[in-house]
Amino acid sequence: MKKLIELQQKKIEYTLKVSQRARHLRLAIYGDGNFVVTAPHHLSENFIEQFIFQKSQWIIEKLEHFKKFTGNVEPKNVKKDYAEYRFQALMLARSRIAHYKEIYGFKTRRITIKNQKTCWGSCSKKGNLNFNYKIAKLPEKLADYVIVHELCHLKELNHSKKFWRLVEQIIPDYLELRKSLKKDSEILSA
Repeated sequence: MKKLIELQQKKIEYTLKVSQRARHLRLAIYGDGNFVVTAPHHLSENFIEQFIFQKSQWIIEKLEHFKKFTGNVEPKNVKKDYAEYRFQALMLARSRIAHYKEIYGFKTRRITIKNQKTCWGSCSKKGNLNFNYKIAKLPEKLADYVIVHELCHLKELNHSKKFWRLVEQIIPDYLELRKSLKKDSEILSA
């Protein structure tokens, strides 16, 4: 839902997305100037606004930065990039899932490649797996981590200790890879 807030004597519009899956409050400002706040469902609007106030300097700086660019902002020709890597990502995901599901014995349904701005993959309750096309740009170990991570959600649709033990069966250094993936997250926004 669209909201309005005053930061440093400026009225700022933002989109508030309340999510059942979100675990943390997240602020995102995109190249087109859209300001999106994603919040876990249990947080009050008052708490969310206080968080936005605390980050007001960063928000204003980012919004001013993106105002310098005019026209249709789509970084590094995303459509062309997506078209180029989508099939490669699908083949990678299919082959690695075929390999790993033999080990785990999990059944998958649909595998889809998407152009997402903020996530590497997801797993639905129905057993459908979605991956960001940019997994094709990752080093093999990181791509495998993303694929195994989503595959393990077929058994544990959460991030419990049981879930991480499943991941660890195949990816014993998952903690290091997880940190590395967070550091390399500029690949997602590039």
